[in-house]
Amino acid sequence: MKAFLTGASGFVGGHVLRVLEDCGREVVCLVRPGSDRRNLEGTSARVVVGDLVEPNSFRAELDGCRELYHCAADYRLYVPRPETMYQANVEGTRRILEAAGQAHVERVVYTSSVGALGLRADGGLADEQTPVALDDMVGHYKRSKFLAERVVEQWAERGVPIVVVNPSTPVGEADLKPTPTGRIILDFLQRRTPAYVETGLNLIDVRDVAVGHVLAAERGRIGQKYILGHENLSLAAIFAALSSLTGLAAPKIKLPHVIPIAFAGLDTARARLFGGEPRVALDAARLARHKMYFSADKAVRELGLPQTPIREALARAVDWFRAHGYVAR
Repeated sequence: MKAFLTGASGFVGGHVLRVLEDCGREVVCLVRPGSDRRNLEGTSARVVVGDLVEPNSFRAELDGCRELYHCAADYRLYVPRPETMYQANVEGTRRILEAAGQAHVERVVYTSSVGALGLRADGGLADEQTPVALDDMVGHYKRSKFLAERVVEQWAERGVPIVVVNPSTPVGEADLKPTPTGRIILDFLQRRTPAYVETGLNLIDVRDVAVGHVLAAERGRIGQKYILGHENLSLAAIFAALSSLTGLAAPKIKLPHVIPIAFAGLDTARARLFGGEPRVALDAARLARHKMYFSADKAVRELGLPQTPIREALARAVDWFRAHGYVAR
């Protein structure tokens, strides 16, 4: 079976590529010019250089593919030109789904994010049905993914056979950039985390996320959303797990949210004025006020989503960052 994959050079997409090949798919990968292709090394995927917002750059290669996995996204919590994020995440999704409809693709798996879903005000477990509105979205990344989901719904109504997956917080190896999640682990390893705030995340092994994509194509109900998540942990608990794995001390100072928000606001303003990236993005500090706890029961029940212990994924992430020169010896 032939599958078309966007975002294969990224963290999640690179793992999806390997699972697809393990399942016997012939994979065609769309990558942008100049993309870091290290996550494609050792695979037999055919690479197409193009751009999501320019369908003529990939339309011919999409013809004949029975599946489309749209994993590509601009995932940053600080973006100096927000319009580029909306162009990639919203307009890019619109263009590739239009092309998928014209190519009569039999199944589309769209990679969204739990960031596009609602949260429980009491900090309890949210799910696919938790109420949400655009005004609930903090920052351009979450807003762009929320709007992209509305585009997905429009194309689903037009008959494109789409299943949506909403990964929570993937951790594991091959996080090249790294993602904001990988940055938490890397900052800990580099001893750049002197304190923490009261917040929480739902973590999942990135390999399980990749398997979840293929399970969604094979078992998911068209038009449905599936949270790909596993364990809900406070930030303090994440640092405690990393401390246990590495022998490095976990931060013991808990800050009120107002302090990192103030620092992030000043640092983000500096980055906008003088260039570069903030040490702590304002959107990241604002997001930390909310515990992003989710239930993946639907994906476990309907898809058979695997639930690898998070400690194993954290250990692989630590080993990978150390082995690839991200941490000074």
